[in-house]
Amino acid sequence: MATTASTRRQFLSLLGLSAVAVSCGTTAGATSGKSQTKTLRYQGSAGQVTLSELAEDLGYLEDVKLEWVGNTISGPQDIQSAATGQVDFGGAFNGAVVKLAANNAPIKAVISYYGADKYAYNGFYVLKDSPIRSARDLLGKKVGMNTLGAHSEAMLDIYLQRGGVSRADVGKVEPLVVPPVNTEQTLRQKQIDVAVLGGILRDKALAAGGIRPLFTDHQLLGAFSAGTYVMTDRFLKQNPDTARIFVTAVGRAIEWSRSTPHEEVISRMTDIVKKRRRNEDTTPLKYWRSYGVAEKAGLITGKELQLWIDWLADRGDIKKGQVTLSDLYTNEFNRNQKSSSATKSGS
Repeated sequence: MATTASTRRQFLSLLGLSAVAVSCGTTAGATSGKSQTKTLRYQGSAGQVTLSELAEDLGYLEDVKLEWVGNTISGPQDIQSAATGQVDFGGAFNGAVVKLAANNAPIKAVISYYGADKYAYNGFYVLKDSPIRSARDLLGKKVGMNTLGAHSEAMLDIYLQRGGVSRADVGKVEPLVVPPVNTEQTLRQKQIDVAVLGGILRDKALAAGGIRPLFTDHQLLGAFSAGTYVMTDRFLKQNPDTARIFVTAVGRAIEWSRSTPHEEVISRMTDIVKKRRRNEDTTPLKYWRSYGVAEKAGLITGKELQLWIDWLADRGDIKKGQVTLSDLYTNEFNRNQKSSSATKSGS
């Protein structure tokens, strides 16, 4: 299951295929005129509570309802599903959003929904007795992560680059897809050499002991918003009021999670998971600390997307000028913005 430099580029081709399919995709429930959909289809995450789910439980979605269609562990897959109309919104690492837009998918980022801070970060962990201490020590090693072509692989590439690993040697490191719930166990069984762990799964693994961090995304880049929810241009045009309710609600949920006592947030999340009756383990939720969104109410500044436009262009994954930042995002639907001068609309 070796991953070469060429296979690491397959993700871009996959996004190209999904972008072609967009022209044939439809957005269920989206109709012209005054009849706007009041149901938003989405994918969740097993054992965790997304910001959209939290917003609904808090009553912030008003008369808009969420319709769960399944779970995903892949941001790129989630936004492809949104682009092709299989769901009404999806979320992914901003680099993946840029890649999808570069392939002419008519999507727009509408709000940041996760990021890195001192509590919410992804770490690259090894066993305590592992000989891996530096970037060069990763050559020939296996790194387990939730999906390829997204946040974790981007952080790995930045770490390798800063560690003096040549582009030719980067291909000697093997990123492997491992479901997040199995990543800790896979590392402890020595089936992989490095495990990417984040959030409640990271803190649960740290509490068990026997592992140490090689590096974290927060150490690499500081505090930053890492991913955005996207909707299609078509959906936004046909359902502007619904989109506004949704985006504003997610922004309010971000601020609620920041200002509410930690124990109360965890209690609420635990109740949400139990109420949906999907036979999920709620124990890891006690380790939740933060969604990590950098800006207030998830407002998008542009810098969190421009970073990856530049990085992908430097790597040759996209052409310079292939993606226009102003076309990539909008804060128009986020009523949490204080003033028009505080935001930049991509519309």
